[in-house]
Amino acid sequence: MVTTVDSRRIECVVRGSDQLGETPLWCERERKLWWLDIERPRLQSFDPSTGAHEIAPVDHTSSLGSLALGDDGSKLLALDLELHRRAASGEMSMFARVEQGLDNRLNDGRVDPRGRFWVGTMDNQLHRPNGALYRVDPDGRVHRMLDDGVIVSNGIAFSPDGKTMLFTDTRRHTTWRFDLDLDDGTLSNRRVFADHTATRERPDGACVDAQGCVWTAFFAGRRVVRYQPDGTIDLVVPMPVTNPTCVCFGGGDLRTLYITTAAKFLTPEQHAAEPLAGSLFAVDGIGQGLPEHRFRFTTTSSTPSLHGAART
Repeated sequence: MVTTVDSRRIECVVRGSDQLGETPLWCERERKLWWLDIERPRLQSFDPSTGAHEIAPVDHTSSLGSLALGDDGSKLLALDLELHRRAASGEMSMFARVEQGLDNRLNDGRVDPRGRFWVGTMDNQLHRPNGALYRVDPDGRVHRMLDDGVIVSNGIAFSPDGKTMLFTDTRRHTTWRFDLDLDDGTLSNRRVFADHTATRERPDGACVDAQGCVWTAFFAGRRVVRYQPDGTIDLVVPMPVTNPTCVCFGGGDLRTLYITTAAKFLTPEQHAAEPLAGSLFAVDGIGQGLPEHRFRFTTTSSTPSLHGAART
């Protein structure tokens, strides 16, 4: 049985105009939500206790693809095809170059329980299989983990025990599961978790809750869904905008679902009909999340190079 959340429970907490809002992460230390606008590159935060919304433009890049919290209070930001470390002061420094020579950009990423950052690339034209999935170690080494026809990397998330990784290709309309060896950071036993190829729907960003359920936003689908661990959908959150992009749980008890959205690809008529497109939304009390893992920086200097490929 599929339950639909009452739309009156969905609150717009930051009325914005994100072209491509993405990567919401709750920081329990700061008690703030952080997220990005990829195509108008800016790092944003929201303090639910005060309602304060802060915006920090990120210069010298055409895209700000993803975000990770650092164990030292810094942030790891994906600028085009490079990762940069942003100190608490706002100072930026190069950390690693993930990819080069392709018409790609970095997209969705997430930190695993051992403090490694998993991040994917995507084709800027949205149809060529140019992308790949990478693992970035705390010392800056970059490992190419998957490259078999990836178009738009997305939906990277980990099970509560950290032994399963989810990965989505939005333009292949599919989410896969992998077994993750936490000790050596390798993937195995790839299998389909959710297949939307028949409907051509576009699963986007995702998170996993404390019960191991998977929450996925559907770009152009006007909804967020919850999958049970067996892959069946049992809950739908209807959205007042066309393009939800990503989800995470936050708040002091991790019981608030935050949802980023995008104005990208909307027609002028849709823009007029959706004044909240590109805003940040929240729904309380429909699940409970897990604390976000933090990237474990072990270097203090820039390491701008691509290291050996460890493929599976």
